[in-house]
Amino acid sequence: MIDFDEYIIQGEPSQKEKAQIWQTAIGLQDVDGLKPSDYLIETARENIENKITINEVQQKIDSYYKQQSNRNIETERTEEADKVSARITEILSNNTFSFSPLEYIEIHRRLFTGIYKFAGKIRDYNISKKEWVLNGKSVLYSDYVLLRQTLDYDFAQEKQFDYQQIDFLQSIQHIAKFISGLWQIHAFGEGNTRTTAVFAIKYLRFFGFEIDNKLFAEHSWYFRNALVRANYNDLKNNIKATIEYLMRFFGNLLLGKNNTLKNREMLVDWKNEKNRNEL
Repeated sequence: MIDFDEYIIQGEPSQKEKAQIWQTAIGLQDVDGLKPSDYLIETARENIENKITINEVQQKIDSYYKQQSNRNIETERTEEADKVSARITEILSNNTFSFSPLEYIEIHRRLFTGIYKFAGKIRDYNISKKEWVLNGKSVLYSDYVLLRQTLDYDFAQEKQFDYQQIDFLQSIQHIAKFISGLWQIHAFGEGNTRTTAVFAIKYLRFFGFEIDNKLFAEHSWYFRNALVRANYNDLKNNIKATIEYLMRFFGNLLLGKNNTLKNREMLVDWKNEKNRNEL
């Protein structure tokens, strides 16, 4: 995690808020193994200290990479981390929100324009992804033919749900299940977890939740693995989809709990692998 704690502890209120958002934005890159450049960290500090605006941050990052002559895969991955971090910061600094599939799709477009050719476009092919916590197996994602209908259905069902009929903890469980289901659709070719995380933060704010930003900053990979476990069944081997791990994350995120968040405990065969190194 990038340490902006001096601003969070000692800074002015605006600096604290910006530092927390930057930590979240940068931490979310870890879901795809991406790390920001030192230049991004330096530029983020300028923004936190109110020396430059978030638009100026993005302009500086764009200019910085246009000047890079020796480009390779590592450079491109770092560029993605830097640009997406700045874009997440911009989105999370904006208090507007619309609960709709269009908002979800627009977040993906804003995050990945110029990075993925399909930014803001629903995928037109089926996918599978080998998951570490599933020992190389994949979650079953939605069929591309039904993606838009599935998105529309899930959003319509959630919009009609009456939260007044359930208590506070049940509300959090319901939101966790909705976010889990949204992620399982995997509407895009890449960038689904970061898009879902940004949307989730905006949605939780809509409900008035105060969010512990450090959770996404420090445990974004745990968040992704928890989504995987919430959407994977293998009844032959007595493995059932569970939101247990996602609720541990949400408990810390929203309720100030101190649940242990260890990726290794989500391994499908963890009981037989207790000698693994802790991650």
